[in-house]
Amino acid sequence: MNKTQNEKKILWYNLAFMAFSTVWGFGNVINGFSEYGGLKAIVSWLILFAVYFIPYALMVGELGSTFKNENGGVSSWIRRTISPGMAYMAGWTYWIVHMPYISQKPNSSVIAASWVFFRDARASEMNVQLLAVICLILFLFAVWIASRGLGVLKKLTAIAGSTMFIMSLLFIVMMIAAPGITDAQVLKIDWSVDTFMPTFDGNFFLSLSILVFAVGGCEKLSPYVNKTKNPAKDFSRGMIALAAMVAVCAMLGTIALGMMFDSNNIPEDLMTNGAYYAFQMLGEYYHVGDLFVVIYAIVNLISQFSVMVLSIDAPLRMLLDSADEKYIPKALFKKNKYGTYTNGHKLILIIVSILIIVPVFGIENVDALVKWLVKVNSVCMPLRYLWVFAAYIALKRLGDKFTAEYQFVRKRVPGMLIGGWCFFVTAFACILGIYSEDRFQLILNIITPFVLIGLGFIMPRIARKNREHA
Repeated sequence: MNKTQNEKKILWYNLAFMAFSTVWGFGNVINGFSEYGGLKAIVSWLILFAVYFIPYALMVGELGSTFKNENGGVSSWIRRTISPGMAYMAGWTYWIVHMPYISQKPNSSVIAASWVFFRDARASEMNVQLLAVICLILFLFAVWIASRGLGVLKKLTAIAGSTMFIMSLLFIVMMIAAPGITDAQVLKIDWSVDTFMPTFDGNFFLSLSILVFAVGGCEKLSPYVNKTKNPAKDFSRGMIALAAMVAVCAMLGTIALGMMFDSNNIPEDLMTNGAYYAFQMLGEYYHVGDLFVVIYAIVNLISQFSVMVLSIDAPLRMLLDSADEKYIPKALFKKNKYGTYTNGHKLILIIVSILIIVPVFGIENVDALVKWLVKVNSVCMPLRYLWVFAAYIALKRLGDKFTAEYQFVRKRVPGMLIGGWCFFVTAFACILGIYSEDRFQLILNIITPFVLIGLGFIMPRIARKNREHA
């Protein structure tokens, strides 16, 4: 290897930082703190990292190394190990679960804008029907922007995402340092075992999908496996470093929140306004007023809106750019002069508009709506991870048919068992995550994933009828 080639290789710690910014976010700490009894979330996070996240990341490493020349990600892995039909369903699942995710972004944008202008939690008091109308208008605007190509928006998203990431880390450091630097009067933490040990009851498992949702997505890094200097060692090092960094940030972030919010009296609107409360209080501790919360709200507003636009376009391209017309109706491949899939955008417009409008007929306040959106996303989004584990089980079942520079597990049976374990944990979390004491939300939680995935079975039939009438 010459010097030029060597310089292009990614070092394991660079890979870890790339993965960290992709997988982790401050919102994950807020959601865990809210749903797992404040400081009790720390042990919950550690258990999930040990038994789920680390093997998940290392399986992705082996799949990426095995199919290093494939550009379709999970769909390519399924096509090579199972069948083209299953590869289509994997691609469909990866795309369609973004619909609830997209429907969440207008709400987040409106809440962020409210904090930019008013610097308080008045968004929680907004009429949900009015919020739905504003969100629908905002979403229509996002679809229009997406239909005209992305251009500078990709750079804006990258900058906003990086800034959000840096601010999240700075919050942890500055909050933990606040008592020593500014003599801030923070809550005292009881460091006894009871403070941190969760109760392994029904609520623990019913909220598991939120934790699983938080740590997923590292399959996006699979193209970089063979770009490391030593794939057999560097990717596993990078993923273990990723797990360590995520674990440290989850623990320190939770402790930082525990210095602000009483774990035994968690605010009902923490999922809605928790991050803003945190930065507002941080500004008070450092005597800079609302400076931190305004900066965070502006950056978050830009980030939420730009991610919404990118999520309308990018996953659709991933589905259609490598799709087979045998499974998807020809009409969905229609492009405009900007190179965007116009009919695909129309389909997204219909689905997401329904997801924005329908909940307001049974959810009466903004805080409950935000919680439901987090919950339904935690049920739907991890469905795409199931295909990663299915691909790994199939890869191990095929034995020595494929070779890779990096292997997480060399033996056939142990590999299939570990893949099966992660598949089970994901499915278990998604199924239990459906439950809600509110009947309307329970019905939505059941209908949403079944309808979205069910549409994937209808598309090939429409495509076949189109070919028969062509």
